[in-house]
Amino acid sequence: IVVESVRLGTAALAGLLAALGALQVWHLAVLALVIGAAEAFFFPAYTALLPTILPADELLAANGVEGTVRPAAQSAIGPAIAGVLIGAYAPGVALIGAGLLYGLALVTLLFMRPLPQPVAAAGNGAEAGTKSSVLSDLREGFRYMFSTGWFFATLAFATFLVLLILGPIEVLLPFAVRDQTGSDASGYAVVVGAYGIGSMVGSMLMSSLRMPRRYLTVMILAWGVGSLPMAVIGFTDQLWVMVVAMFAVGVAGAVAMVIWGTLLQRRVPPHLLGRVSSLDFFVSLALMPVSMAAAGPVGEALGLPLTFVIAGVVPVALAVVALVGWRLPADEIAHPLDPGPGEEVTAP
Repeated sequence: IVVESVRLGTAALAGLLAALGALQVWHLAVLALVIGAAEAFFFPAYTALLPTILPADELLAANGVEGTVRPAAQSAIGPAIAGVLIGAYAPGVALIGAGLLYGLALVTLLFMRPLPQPVAAAGNGAEAGTKSSVLSDLREGFRYMFSTGWFFATLAFATFLVLLILGPIEVLLPFAVRDQTGSDASGYAVVVGAYGIGSMVGSMLMSSLRMPRRYLTVMILAWGVGSLPMAVIGFTDQLWVMVVAMFAVGVAGAVAMVIWGTLLQRRVPPHLLGRVSSLDFFVSLALMPVSMAAAGPVGEALGLPLTFVIAGVVPVALAVVALVGWRLPADEIAHPLDPGPGEEVTAP
């Protein structure tokens, strides 16, 4: 609720300044910083909130639906509405429209009521009479991260995955499309659109399935092996090949993300879920700026073909290291989430 209120106020202020003709670049920079900080609070809060609204066996479907709807709204519907408003009126009107949509989101949140949670779900550090502080909560979150093999292994893997693939996708892909296929911005838009559609398809696919029994293996391999199609981007001169490759990367990445979000909500103790999700958000994205900053120099030094091969092949090796090094297959067998006959759900 606080995050949506901040978003509403920020967008409304930007729209008002634009309408008055007083909007400056530094205004946009400050407002973007505020909204970026709000985003950092939103996703951990969302991750922790969802299990209080839905039963455990519906979380995979809910995360799959979210993974389908959010990219469609964020990458297609939202920009389309903004484009219409800017074309018909002015940028300030689009900013005010964004504020109105944030207000609509705020109204829906005000009417939400979490399901009653058992007192025992509070867990250690949250019992009645136990004092808590930001630092102690942070320490407990880091303690959980370093002491929980499957969580630490996934975060470590995701951190290096982001370092390897994000820069090539965000920085080098436009040059690969232009230089190798001769396409202009419209060709790049098709490739990026295929990636987004793939993400929607992967999320929708997972929303209709049960949690895989080998959930850690499927998740890590979806991320690792799912990056392999990027290796062909540096060599092909065919736009359709790039479209298919990025579609496949989008599908695999979305499958892994839906499993990961559900895994956090089902295996992390409820009282730790918010701060653990915050650590996930921070640690797994910590190298994002590094990846984007390094992509240009690396691509120039090694060339686009070799850079995309590295981005596609190395994640496969990292996936094997994560699975074998932290014995994740044994962990998922010992902790089934949807047990079969004769099996029981065990503690994380």
